Amino acid sequence: MLALRLTRAARPAVQLRRLLVAAASAGTGFLLLGSLGYAMGHPQTPGAAALRLAWCVVPLAATVYLALAVARTDPGTRPRPGLSAVGLGPGRLMAVSALTTLLACTLGSLVALLFFLHLRGDLSGLPIDGKGAQFLAADRPLPVPAALTLLALLPLTASGAVALSLRPRDPRRPDVKGTASFGARWHAVLHRTEAPAPAEAPVEAEAEGWSDVLTVAPPPREAPAGFPWGVAALAAGLAVQAYANRAAPASVLALPVEGAAVLGGWLLTALGLVLAAPGLTYLCGRVLQSAQPGALRLLAGRVLMSEATRIGRPLGVVCAVTSAALATTAMYDQPAAAFGPLSTVATLVVGGCALATLLTAAVETRQSRAGTTAALLRLGAPATMLRGSAALRAAALIALFVPLTLLIAYLSALPPTR
Repeated sequence: MLALRLTRAARPAVQLRRLLVAAASAGTGFLLLGSLGYAMGHPQTPGAAALRLAWCVVPLAATVYLALAVARTDPGTRPRPGLSAVGLGPGRLMAVSALTTLLACTLGSLVALLFFLHLRGDLSGLPIDGKGAQFLAADRPLPVPAALTLLALLPLTASGAVALSLRPRDPRRPDVKGTASFGARWHAVLHRTEAPAPAEAPVEAEAEGWSDVLTVAPPPREAPAGFPWGVAALAAGLAVQAYANRAAPASVLALPVEGAAVLGGWLLTALGLVLAAPGLTYLCGRVLQSAQPGALRLLAGRVLMSEATRIGRPLGVVCAVTSAALATTAMYDQPAAAFGPLSTVATLVVGGCALATLLTAAVETRQSRAGTTAALLRLGAPATMLRGSAALRAAALIALFVPLTLLIAYLSALPPTR
């Protein structure tokens, strides 16, 4: 009962993020059912039906990634002092978080099933006609075991990913090999700096000491791993797309072989961006600190370096989704013609999940820096300086990732437009 109260008594922002997971799950479940309906209505083309089902991997992965980000930022399932005494240790809280994710995704899957049955006319609705009827197969009985199996994929995958990510770890092991956490270093430096200061020290002296703390505080020693592998995967994905795009631009997505090659190329490109984005974010932080930085650039740069992995991966996902959308718009005069109405649903699900994951990662980053921000405010750092640091970080990331996204989109759409 206490675990249920912790989950139910969450703030409205937390409940909104859970509803976003349920909505993304509903969209993904509808895409899976649409692929099943297309396979039922077109038994003579099993290759095209399998290709449509394979394309559902993209929104499924995006929804699982969003569910994982939401679970990490849930304050109700975070270990706190005193909960272990009542039976809610790290293992139990992990199980509660996985169960919450399972319930949210299951709710979305049920909504998708009800809406699909409504469009087929199995409930009180009337079946739609025209191009939308090709993924309904309203004239054929729906195989309930197959539909339930497809709808169970997302809840089970998302809850399993949450349980694996939030599993209890040995607290004696540091998060990064050979280095302590950035918050721990800040804590040690702040205590060394505040010890000799008298209690009646004025605010101006504390502000001057705050600048000294920024100068003494060491930045992260190691860049995020995976940057070389990300560059290699990105190059391989662009090469596969260049090979696949030699087919006719109007029908490449409808052909099983060429469509599978395009899917593989986009997945490799997305994987490369996700792996390389933390290293690029770390590079942004180092560039901000170059050429004799002041307190503002020093703070902004070291926050980017310490949070490079947490911020970089969602940025890589957003970059991959945006570049794929731009490339598709450039390559095809009617990008929705190959999939009909399902293409709009897929675009909304993947794009919405990518943006929501990035915003959720920003919330997680803010939560992880709460102690450091409070310490800086105690030392006399003005609030305008902290807001300026956040704006400088955002400007640096935009200056790097926007041209990178446009370049990848141009390279992806280059072969068919020559």
